[in-house]
Amino acid sequence: MQPAVDDDSDAAIRQRVVDGEQAAFARLMRRHNRRLYRVARSILRDDAEAEDALQDAYIQAYRALPDFRGESSLATWLTRIVMNAALMRRRSAGRMAEVIELGAGPAMDAFCAAREAGEPGQPEQAALRAQARGLIEARIDALPDVFRTVFVLRAVEELSVDETGQLLGIPEATVRSRYFRARAMLREALARELDFALDDAFGFDGERCDRIVANVMGRLGEDGAG
Repeated sequence: MQPAVDDDSDAAIRQRVVDGEQAAFARLMRRHNRRLYRVARSILRDDAEAEDALQDAYIQAYRALPDFRGESSLATWLTRIVMNAALMRRRSAGRMAEVIELGAGPAMDAFCAAREAGEPGQPEQAALRAQARGLIEARIDALPDVFRTVFVLRAVEELSVDETGQLLGIPEATVRSRYFRARAMLREALARELDFALDDAFGFDGERCDRIVANVMGRLGEDGAG
């Protein structure tokens, strides 16, 4: 007895697209959009550029689907197409200073902690989460090219060392070393931000100081008058 075919698998959806069901490609895109966007974003460091690169890559992938031979997973194949599209966009824009090798690891803990810090409906907590996310994203963007994409693949998308190495064409040992180096760099950067923030925490100068002085002097004046 033959094993049942999963009609919702990547392979099944790909076959539907190849057979002429163009709408099935939307299912494939929705399934992989987040990872592929993050990969493009990690290379280009710009939201709009990453979207454009991802759309270009999808067009390329759609046209090449009939030639896909399954030598890797469809997700890996799509990721490589997106990486190439993003790198080509960087080169054409004159921003390719060196060949990207890539590598990294998770300081997303701070973001996750901030995300879990309160109820989603509370505006104050939503604002704090947005600030934390913005800080994390800015520090990831600031990572050197050789670390940033590995970090996104390992820490954000939670790919294994093996999967990351296959995608980037680098040894597993290189993935590990770059991942841990990127984590250390992020921790250092975030620690500096925390130090600066602590210096300003519970600020006293300015309006609060003036208010306390004025209130105390007012009360002293009242006592003296009495």
